[in-house]
Amino acid sequence: MKRRDTLKALSLGTLTATIAGAEAHADVPKKAVPPSLSDFKNGKSAAELARDAKTASEVFFTPHELQTIRVLADYIIPADGQFGGATEAKVAEFIEFIVKDMPQHQTPMRGGLKWLDNTCVKQFGKKFVVCAKPQQIEMLDQIAYPGKAKPEMSQGVAFFNLMRNLTATGYFTTEVGFKYLGYVGNRPNAWDGVPADVLKQYGLSYDS
Repeated sequence: MKRRDTLKALSLGTLTATIAGAEAHADVPKKAVPPSLSDFKNGKSAAELARDAKTASEVFFTPHELQTIRVLADYIIPADGQFGGATEAKVAEFIEFIVKDMPQHQTPMRGGLKWLDNTCVKQFGKKFVVCAKPQQIEMLDQIAYPGKAKPEMSQGVAFFNLMRNLTATGYFTTEVGFKYLGYVGNRPNAWDGVPADVLKQYGLSYDS
């Protein structure tokens, strides 16, 4: 299984949006007018916040599907005693939001979850979440390593790749993930001027 140290190296992208408005009097050419800062909250406009709220209020995954996603996410990024895992970072909730915000992920995710259950039923006689842990690991070992997977497991490999990418993105864009990475963001520091050795190199000095 890919663990946290491997996922840490992933390049995680963020989605950004640029919004421009145009207002003008009828007798003058229309010009783009930057939105007021009061219209934004954490970089989002009121319209974007309303859309996010509407998306969050909708439900896509069934309770069983969401439970399966939680189990899978915790295999991908488990808690390690020092840092919380995928569950603590609410990765399942993130994925629920993403598939509604980016519908192109809906069919691959739902189809992949169905494939996982069907394959587990064939191999172990039960769906993934009710399989014993050794059986779950055995199943995931068949799809977690693309270079080693059998051809008939290609759908499962594609699903697990997507699941792993969404889990990593969800985890490493939360406070829990930031703490693991040691990311503290921009912080103010004290500027003491150009170092003395650099000033000396160029024959310069500060006024006494």
